[in-house]
Amino acid sequence: MYKMTTPQQLCFDDFNQSAGLKLDMDNEWCQLAGIIPWEKLEVRYASLFKGTRGHVALPFRIAFGALIIQSRLQLSDRKTVKAVSENPYLQYFLGLAKFQTEAPFSAPLMVTFRKRLNANFIDECNNSIIEELMKIKSEAAENGPKKRGKKKVDKDNVPDETSGNCGTAILDATCAPANIKYPQDYVLLNDAREKLEKMIYWFCDTYGLPKPRTYKRVARQDYLELAKRRKRTEKQIRATVRKMLGYVKRDLGYLEGFMAEGYAPKSKDINMYLTITTLHEQQYYMWKNRTHSVPDRIVSIHQPWIRPIVRGKAKAPTEFGAKFEIVIDESGYGRIMRTSFDAYNESSTFIEALEKYNERKGHYPKRVLADQIYRTRENRQYCKEHGIRISGPKLGRKPKEKEKNVEDKKTEYKDNTDRIEVERFFSLGKRCNGMGLIMTKLKETELTSIAMSVLVSNLFKDPDVLSFFVFFIADYNGDSKQGFCIFDDEDDEDNETVA
Repeated sequence: MYKMTTPQQLCFDDFNQSAGLKLDMDNEWCQLAGIIPWEKLEVRYASLFKGTRGHVALPFRIAFGALIIQSRLQLSDRKTVKAVSENPYLQYFLGLAKFQTEAPFSAPLMVTFRKRLNANFIDECNNSIIEELMKIKSEAAENGPKKRGKKKVDKDNVPDETSGNCGTAILDATCAPANIKYPQDYVLLNDAREKLEKMIYWFCDTYGLPKPRTYKRVARQDYLELAKRRKRTEKQIRATVRKMLGYVKRDLGYLEGFMAEGYAPKSKDINMYLTITTLHEQQYYMWKNRTHSVPDRIVSIHQPWIRPIVRGKAKAPTEFGAKFEIVIDESGYGRIMRTSFDAYNESSTFIEALEKYNERKGHYPKRVLADQIYRTRENRQYCKEHGIRISGPKLGRKPKEKEKNVEDKKTEYKDNTDRIEVERFFSLGKRCNGMGLIMTKLKETELTSIAMSVLVSNLFKDPDVLSFFVFFIADYNGDSKQGFCIFDDEDDEDNETVA
């Protein structure tokens, strides 16, 4: 069950006043505490709890804030708990009344937070936060310091007279690699063999059955003989894979015999058994046909939903993780369009992305910046029908007139430079916000981690928004270092509320 909390954020002077501790209002966590619309998001969070019995869940601000802290600082669950217990700024961000040496949550609860706040919920929070950031950005443009000189007007942000289109949409896809070992056939089969042996010994110890011969010492020696080699020939790898296939097939036969006699396995071993069965079928097919490709290839027995994603990058041509697509509008904030563990063609989501842009803005974008893979004939025809200019060269022959050719080159150069924004967004997310290596182990929590990294990238993307928010509050209170009050008590007449 869940109980709505009274939205209250203490002033800096009131936070742990007994200890004589005073926070710095320029700290980014103190600034974010006033930007995120906690009340609006908590109402949606409370609707997830249908029952009225049981223990009361922790406040939404603690659960959501803990995930933001973890993604921003790129910490594990245990280190996140430790960081919160040692840092007063993080505790202020979580909405605590005073500093305490013990964190308000434990490390196992972080898994519960990720399951409860799934990817769809994080996407809704991302949209609400983007709206809040846009409001602050508009206030900064109106009330902030005005620059001298003439302002350059971007023609793409001016509504078109005929179609009414305005703005820019940038689309691109990337892969969030998971934390798994680089998959090699003989290594996967050896791991499967070890798991099967543990299942066999559990059957024998639990039901008093005689232990069959598994030849685990010989199998281990065959594996190490290849694994310890600095250079491995194709013939040696193929021979070792053939041996491992035999060991795995023998162990699977033992387990099938046990279950045929009516002995039940552990519930948590059922999925592992089915995964290894599928792995053996795939590996045998590839070994027999001398190929390295098979549909829905398993690259990790612990995370069988992960698939190889061919990206063609110089650093890693193939990555192993979830592929997701981002759409960025003229404001520079990103939204997830699609997330999938299977490889897919990005052009299939092009029309859907523009339709959602129309739903948010009330009009279509004036131009779309995308890779060559998006520029299919179907997508080009869609843009032509809706008066949208898509980046890249036009189909057909080049114009003979030099003036038109020069103008097209200028437009193409501007589109290429503006499209760098999405690459910058990916770079920020992978270097600073946990998108570069997903550490979670469950399928649903991996999707949550990806969505959270996009949300955090939006929060910390523009430091000017945070700095303006501080100056706006300081000007409101008449002092740059006192009275930073947000979502304060309505009954308190001494401090006025600033939303």
